Amino acid sequence: METAGPPAAPGQPGQPGQPGPVLGLRSLSFAYQGLLEIPYEVILAQRDTLEVLDLSYNLLEESPALLGELEKLSTLILDCNSYSSHVKFPYMPSVTTVWINKNKIGNLPTFVEEIRSKFPNIKILSMMNNESAPSYFNGGSLDQYIDYRQYVISQIPSLKILDDTEVLEKERAQAKKTYRIQRTREGSKKRKELQN
Repeated sequence: METAGPPAAPGQPGQPGQPGPVLGLRSLSFAYQGLLEIPYEVILAQRDTLEVLDLSYNLLEESPALLGELEKLSTLILDCNSYSSHVKFPYMPSVTTVWINKNKIGNLPTFVEEIRSKFPNIKILSMMNNESAPSYFNGGSLDQYIDYRQYVISQIPSLKILDDTEVLEKERAQAKKTYRIQRTREGSKKRKELQN
């Protein structure tokens, strides 16, 4: 964690001999802290400058609602926590990179819809070692891995990199072709539900 000492009391500047938080940080790491809750007080003190936030290797599972106040944040790292498919993110158009490897994401459509709607400018998404991201390393077959990639790429057209692999144009075209029908069916199903 990049601070000069304990944070000053809310609304109070640091007293001489008791330094407050260092302001103006562009990156902040709380990795390997065993955190059960996000330390918003320290994080939000950097809201005007923070671009990279690393909360990896903790015990977090709460939806990170207040992170929406970080208007300059571009990279959010949540690896090795306890986030599920039902995590709710705030709307964060500045975020272009999300790493959420090795969590508890089991429902791919639910999670991908959340990412797509809350991070409209996302370019890099890494979700390896989650149940919903099958690969050779976690018991998935090559067909499952290809299908997973095509689904995610079809739903998040802005992606340039998925997991550790660049999204190729031919892959994007195939993904669009494969999942176009499913998206149309889901859309008409939602419209019918709204009409009833």
